Order: sequence, then C-alpha cells, then structure tokens
Amino acid sequence: MFFDIGPLKLVALVIIAVVVFGPDKLPKLIADAMRLLRTIREFSDSAKQDIREELGPDFDGFEFEDLNPKTFVRKQLAVHGDALGLGEVRDLKKDISTGATALSARAKESLADPLAVGGAGRSREAEPAAAAEPPNAEPPF
Repeated sequence: MFFDIGPLKLVALVIIAVVVFGPDKLPKLIADAMRLLRTIREFSDSAKQDIREELGPDFDGFEFEDLNPKTFVRKQLAVHGDALGLGEVRDLKKDISTGATALSARAKESLADPLAVGGAGRSREAEPAAAAEPPNAEPPF
C-alpha cells in the first residue's frame, strides 16, 4: 500500500507531522491511528469469516482475492489454459521470438559490414550515373 513512498518522502512526512501536531501530541496520535487500523482489520476479518460461513461447505476453496478480475483470469488460464488454446499461443510467441532474434542478428551483421550482406549497403560509385540535365532547363511543372 505504501510501497511507492521513498525514504525522502517518509522523512518529509515525519517532519510535517511533528510541525503540525507537535512532538508531545504525536505519540498519542500515532497510537490512536494504530488502534483505528487494528479495529478496521478486525472488522474486515470478521466480515470475511461471516461470508465464508454463509456460503457453506460448497465454497471451501473460495478466496476473496479471486474476486479481482486479474487473479480470476490468471487462475482460469492455469486450470483450463490448454483447452482454450494457450499452448498454440505459446508456440506462436516462441516462433515470433525466434524470428525476431534471427532478424536482429542479421541487422547487426548488416550494420557491422554493409557490403557482406547481399549488397544491401552498396556504395554510390557502383550505381550508374544518372543523365545530367542541362543547367538552363525549366522545371517540369
């Protein structure tokens, strides 16, 4: 929940809390906040237990995390993935990855020595000279 707060932000929050609430009220405030969090957690656990009891024995493996769509899809793919064609998708991904790796190696080889790879990097001197236009010719538009 608070993993995106870095050490510098945490220090800044502590300094702001000390300035706003004062050093003598801050410990009591922290204790009250911890008590509130503990109460909320106990209420949540109690509600989860009540729901599990009401669902009955048919839902023994039920977890509330399964209600998250991302978790549900991941779990269903793990159980029924082959029936849904997941093996074919994995094979296709492997083929594409292999082709991309070969193409990348060929591109690196071409950049390293342009004349060695099928003449892709021919020099201008090898091209036939284009017919020169007269200097006073009018543009064709």
